[in-house]
Amino acid sequence: MKSGLSRLSLVGILEGVSFLLLLFVAMPLKYLADQPLAVRYVGMAHGILFLLYLLAIVPVALDYRWSWKTIGLAVLASVLPAGPFVFEARVLRPLARQAA
Repeated sequence: MKSGLSRLSLVGILEGVSFLLLLFVAMPLKYLADQPLAVRYVGMAHGILFLLYLLAIVPVALDYRWSWKTIGLAVLASVLPAGPFVFEARVLRPLARQAA
C-alpha cells in the first residue's frame, strides 16, 4: 500500500463489503433468526471501516486536489450500499490509470 489512492481503494472495498454483509446477512440474522450478535460484530467492523474510509479520503483529496463535489461524492458513496464500488470504478480507477 504505497499510495493513498491504493489505501482508499482497499478500505473502500472492505467498507462496501462490510456494509453489504451488515444489511443482507447480519440484519436478517438479527430479525429473522433472533441472532443479534451478528449485528454487533459486523456492525462494529463496519463502523471502524467506515471511519477509516472517511480518513483515507483526506490525503487523496489533498494529493489530487479534488473539488468539493468529488469529496462530497466520496462521502456519499460511504453511506450508500455498494457506493464505494461505484466510486472506485468511476473515480479511483481512472485516477490510478492517469497516475501510472
